Amino acid sequence: MSMLLIDVGNTRVKWARWDGKRLSAQRAAAHAGWSAQDFAKQVIRSARGIDRIVVASVAGDGVRKKLIAAARNVGAVVPEFVQTTRHAAGIGVAYAEPWRLGVDRFVAIIGAHALFPTVPVCIVDVGTAMTIDLVDGIGRHRGGAIIPGPELMVQSLLKNTDGIRKRARGGREGHRLFANNTLAAIERGAGYAAAAVVDRAVEEARAEIGAEYVLVLTGGAASIVQPLIRSAYVVVPDLVLRGLVAHAEESAALRLI
Repeated sequence: MSMLLIDVGNTRVKWARWDGKRLSAQRAAAHAGWSAQDFAKQVIRSARGIDRIVVASVAGDGVRKKLIAAARNVGAVVPEFVQTTRHAAGIGVAYAEPWRLGVDRFVAIIGAHALFPTVPVCIVDVGTAMTIDLVDGIGRHRGGAIIPGPELMVQSLLKNTDGIRKRARGGREGHRLFANNTLAAIERGAGYAAAAVVDRAVEEARAEIGAEYVLVLTGGAASIVQPLIRSAYVVVPDLVLRGLVAHAEESAALRLI
């Protein structure tokens, strides 16, 4: 079964095709201000002739309607929007009310468990927000944490502190924590703060699980944090799309029962 997988975040949309055996290279773009025609031209046009369009979106109802209209405009199948449930594709959600777990986190957890099915996994997704989730070796979600992503930290300081905003003009990004200009100090401070949370999460995960596990990094801003993390990790840029494959294949199998 062929599928177009779409991951719509707060800032960027990512997509790839699944031919039943392999996932194509992930593509990505910022979607701010996009119309249904933009989604059709940039993303949905690659869905002609495929069996399913499967979407994980945290971008709100407006984007959902645009994707549906885009598919209709190019004659593609109606998109299917994944929702968080208590159990799916071998994982169980820790939240008392599963719907409160963002679908991006839900699908990333599924993707990580599919890649490492018998090993505990700590998933760090760095985007507008940075999320951290822990899953044990039998697929039980142990919970997670959310902090502002590095770029959101920077924008928050520039927007809400007049003195820092003025002093940050004309600066350049540095390559060490102790920067010699205000803009670099903000950028490096944000990156180091996010990396420190990840390293602390590693300690907490080790205490929680009491076993070896894999730290997985994903997300459009992962490259900001990646060189600053002291812990060992693997990078899976298309983790959510891989999770969509696992979720969609399970739902297809259930339909046949």
